[in-house]
Amino acid sequence: MLKANNQDNFQELRAGYPFFTYEGFEFTICSSSLHAEYRFNLADKFRFSPTLTIPQKPGVHFHEIPGEILENILFNIGMAELVSYWKCTCSPTIIIRNYILTEAQKSWWKKLYYNGLGEFRYLNEITAELNEFLEIKSEQGKELHPFQIPVREECLIPVGGGKDSVVTLELLRNLKGGRPFILNPRKATLETSHIGGFEKERIIEAHRTIDPVLLDLNKKGFLNGHTPFSALLAFIAVLSAILSGKKYVVLSNESSANEATIPGTNINHQYSKSVEFEKDFREYLTKFITHDIEYFSFLRPVNELQIASLFSGFPAYFPVFRSCNAGSKTDEWCGKCSKCLFTYIILSPFIEQHLLEKIFGSNLFTKSGLLPEFMELIGVSATKPFDCIGTIDEINAALRETLRKYTGTELPVLLDYYKNFQVIHADTNPSFAEHLAGFNNNHFLPASFEKILKSHLYA
Repeated sequence: MLKANNQDNFQELRAGYPFFTYEGFEFTICSSSLHAEYRFNLADKFRFSPTLTIPQKPGVHFHEIPGEILENILFNIGMAELVSYWKCTCSPTIIIRNYILTEAQKSWWKKLYYNGLGEFRYLNEITAELNEFLEIKSEQGKELHPFQIPVREECLIPVGGGKDSVVTLELLRNLKGGRPFILNPRKATLETSHIGGFEKERIIEAHRTIDPVLLDLNKKGFLNGHTPFSALLAFIAVLSAILSGKKYVVLSNESSANEATIPGTNINHQYSKSVEFEKDFREYLTKFITHDIEYFSFLRPVNELQIASLFSGFPAYFPVFRSCNAGSKTDEWCGKCSKCLFTYIILSPFIEQHLLEKIFGSNLFTKSGLLPEFMELIGVSATKPFDCIGTIDEINAALRETLRKYTGTELPVLLDYYKNFQVIHADTNPSFAEHLAGFNNNHFLPASFEKILKSHLYA
């Protein structure tokens, strides 16, 4: 991905837009939905009003939740949402109106904004240390206190439409009371939920809108780039768990998400999917929102190869799952990006080539135009692709196993390149078998969920 030296632009925008204000939000409840609208103010020059709507579904209770509870979680959703708007100028001061944040909360949000914008800073070539990146002020207003809420020992499972959430959905589908959660539903998320046995009325949905003023500023050359979307998803999922009385918010982030995108740094495209963020979020949730809801990733102990192995046992999902960001609006695999190529590689040891070609529309190993992305994936380039992918070791292990099993008379161009690449050795560790046998103990799974995962891994 190309870098752009925006350091001067960064400094000029900060000088021209010295503050960004979170003015507040309003929420309304009617028979059909809960609707929230946020108010952000960029230095009295631009205003943004993004919205969040949760439609009424059976078992989703708006009127039974006290207003102060909804106010707490909706305020925090706004704190997660604002970074998408603040980043266009990186104003040196964020002002919070009407609510008071503790020093611990301010530090928590500053860390999320800084690390969650690591890719943004890197690609824009912005140099700024954490302490100078921003200041958060909240001097007057209401304190929001943690609350208790009745919940049942049931799961809310965010579904993104890719192989990871399919595995979680399948392995936990028989637990009583479990329901999928989808933010901004699309064909892949709905169809994977349906195949998992959940009809539309059982799918809890949330609909988020982006203020068009932000999109217009992006076109005009204001700062733009990747934000910690999964952090926003975490807070919205907690709201949905509150409304539906679920104790567990069960993510599908794997151990592989912990690897830095830029080797030797803490810059990680998947920062808000990492175990570091998961730990931080769990602590924030308990201390400042509620200890009655537990947030964890069911797949944290496993790697992408193990997930691919499990996914290969669920062929009903092959025609409908999607992980391609470029093709998300059209619900297609574009076949031209690093995410498509990674998914093809990681599945190739477990799913026959003719089936992979049917899923992706072609054999991606034959596409010489993907060589730059291929080199990034195998660790030859200076950086990994800025995408949600596995580790370099996992990708190389998958390719070695694919080569070992390949039965064609002539290797396709990318596999031929890989076979002849002198740096790659057949005895590179860890081995394919070692990857499949692993279990990362740096996780937060309750014992009952760990037992379920292990029973499918080592059956």
